[in-house]
Amino acid sequence: MRVKILQIDCSTSESVPKRVERVLGLIDQQAPDCEFMLLPELWNVGAFDLEASREHAQPIDGALPTALARKARERGIWLHGGSFCEKAGADLHNTSVLFNPQGELAAFYRKVHVFTYAREQDTMTPGKTYVMVETPLGLTGLATCYDARFPEMFRAMRIAGAQAFVIPSGWPVPRIRQWDALLPARAVENQAWVIACNQIGAQGRHHLGGSSVIIDPLGNVLAQGGETETVLGAEIEIQIGKDWRAEFPAIDDLVDSPVITV
Repeated sequence: MRVKILQIDCSTSESVPKRVERVLGLIDQQAPDCEFMLLPELWNVGAFDLEASREHAQPIDGALPTALARKARERGIWLHGGSFCEKAGADLHNTSVLFNPQGELAAFYRKVHVFTYAREQDTMTPGKTYVMVETPLGLTGLATCYDARFPEMFRAMRIAGAQAFVIPSGWPVPRIRQWDALLPARAVENQAWVIACNQIGAQGRHHLGGSSVIIDPLGNVLAQGGETETVLGAEIEIQIGKDWRAEFPAIDDLVDSPVITV
């Protein structure tokens, strides 16, 4: 199957309405030879502009998710719309949304590990559950940005049957080498596909690092972006992951041992 990542410039110099219009147009342009498309975290406002996130917060059936659902239906693709600031009662969540080719909300995930280093918790209420959903990639685990630092999350989903992980992100330049190390590790240790979409651009003092990536279950990088806005694509052969797990069933050797201090 053909997968595409839209690595978007989310600089604050571009207005939110203009960016939304531009990205919806880009989805139209890139959909014809695509089956599964992924956008970045909080791409409409920029991952580090939490004030703008609050200003543009909306319910799960708000204007932005509705527009993304319409694009998925019109283009007949699986569209992971990245994440947006979801208003749910008195709470705000960093929520990612996945739409099927019929335009239905196949799954949504409220980011569990909020980024306390940047005070994300002052705006976003953490989610409470990990989420997996059946897609053409197989059973697919949803994660967002900072989640990538927590292998326990990915291992829990792997044990529950996950074959792939999709990760919209807003990862900055100073820590991009860590991003480049963490994502192959999540793929290799879980023998799973990793499809991760970062953003680029300037948001106040923060500069986003790009380096979006598609990694196979053996850790091979099939496509990787640089530091500019770009579209990445790769053909994914789902059977590769199944064959590798059958040949090298590392998960069967996992031992849950007590820890002692001597």
